[in-house]
Parts: sequence; structure tokens; C-alpha cells
Amino acid sequence: MNFLALLLGLALERLLTALFHLREFRWLDPAFDRLFREAGTRQSWLASLVLFAGMVLAILPVVVVGWLLWDEFLQIPYFLFAVFVLLFSLGPRDLDQEVEDYCSALARRATDELARLSREITEEDTPNDDAARNAAVERAVFLQANNRIFGVVFWFLMLGPAGAWLFRVLDLMRRRARFQQGRGQLTHELVIVAPLVVLGHAVLAWIPARLLAAGYTLAGNFEDAARGWRAVGEPGLGFSGRSEELLFQVGIGATGRTLAQPSGPAEAYERLRSAMALVMRALWFIWCPVIAVLTLYEWLT
Repeated sequence: MNFLALLLGLALERLLTALFHLREFRWLDPAFDRLFREAGTRQSWLASLVLFAGMVLAILPVVVVGWLLWDEFLQIPYFLFAVFVLLFSLGPRDLDQEVEDYCSALARRATDELARLSREITEEDTPNDDAARNAAVERAVFLQANNRIFGVVFWFLMLGPAGAWLFRVLDLMRRRARFQQGRGQLTHELVIVAPLVVLGHAVLAWIPARLLAAGYTLAGNFEDAARGWRAVGEPGLGFSGRSEELLFQVGIGATGRTLAQPSGPAEAYERLRSAMALVMRALWFIWCPVIAVLTLYEWLT
């Protein structure tokens, strides 16, 4: 049931682009800010409990509805509910469309639009230098594929709609904390809260990041991807940084590219489309068949 809901949700996600603005959940930002203020006034261990309580409150409605619909006589309502939750847990924006828009802006040399799109994709201010900005966006494609798509898919398959929404809530909290840090807001509170939010997200992203990296390896240049996997060994990267560096190194290797920054718009376009193509191959040609086989095995046994 979850696999069928996953396929339908991913298909609808490609079609219902008009709904993407609803997936940003801006109305949750004031609640997150208040949660950060409450947690930031406490010691680290108590702040963790406050954040955990806030996260539980955010996902509780999905847990309750999913539990009420978990009945053999309510399979169709549960299926529709699962598709609905999955559809609004992906994103918030279509990564493929954002990359296409960025490439279009590159061709038109639209400086302001490039700055805006690169900030949306990377979630931070990017360098004014074209080559450095293009490299930052290319790196972000491999990372955001896990944050926006595969992490949601993995936890949806593990825990159903509640798992998908749990990952999205933590990602929304992480994005909000980074946004407030970038604006210089809630500085005192975020000194305590931001590392906890990032750590919580990194814990949930750890397994799907490695599975997605394995998908990159199988969907692209195996030897270079494996070499990139072995290259991730710096102890100073931290828990979250190691997963991000792994996705980047393996992704770059799987595309057959080097770590050198793209020199011009034409090369940047080619590298970005190659990165996005690898992401889609890993999702549709590697992991969807694997999930289908596992689901069929579960049905037969």
C-alpha cells in the first residue's frame, strides 16, 4: 500500500506544480520561532526536550489520523491520506525545475535571478563570482536530493505518512534556523538551538544519505563514485557534514566530473543537468525497482 502511495505521490508531485507554494508551510515559521525562543532560554539537555516536544506536537495529527485509518476496511481512505501527506512532505520546491530555471538564468546572464535562485537551492548566500556560485549550486543539487526527496521517501516507507511528515518537519526547522541565522535574528537562542536542530535532522538523514549515495554509485560511474566515497574521511566535518560531503563526493564521481569549478555558462549548464539526471536515475531506476521488489516479497510472504 505504501509503495503504491509512493508511486502516485511522486507522479503527482511532477504534475501539480501549482501547489508547490503550499508546501513551504510559512505559517509554521512563527511557531518555530517561538519554539526556538522557548528552547534557547534553557540548558542544552532541556532545550532538546523542548524541541522534541514541539516536534511531537507537529506530527501528532498525522500519527492520529494514520492510526485511525489503519484498518483493512479503510484501505482506500488510508491510501488517499498517505498520498496527500507524501505530496506535501516532498519539496518544498521542485528541485529539477529550480535547476532548469537556474540554467535558463545562466543563459540570459540574469544576475539578480541567479542570486535569488542560487540562494533558494543552496539555502545560503552564494559568492558573486560566477564559477564559485555555480559550483555551490552543483554541490547543493546532490545534497538537496536527500533533503527534499529521498529522505522523505525513506521515512515514508519505514514509518508511513508520519515518517514522511517527521522528516519534513525537522527539515523545515533546520531551514528556518539557517534562515534566521542568515538574517542575524534570534542570535542568542540559536547559539543553543541551531546545533540541536541540525543534529536531529542529520540523525534522520544519515541512513537515507548513504542509501542515496549508493544509488548514485550504481546509477553512474561506479569506480569514480567509489573513489569519492573512500575520500570522505576528514574527522573535522562533523556528523552532518560527513553525510553532506559523502553525497557530494560520490555524486561528483558518479557523474564522471572532477571537483574543478565550472568555467562558463555552457559547462555549468552541462554539469548541473548531469547532476540532476543522476539524481533522477538513482531514484527511479535504482531505488524504485528495489522498493518494488521488497514490497512484492512482503505481499507474497
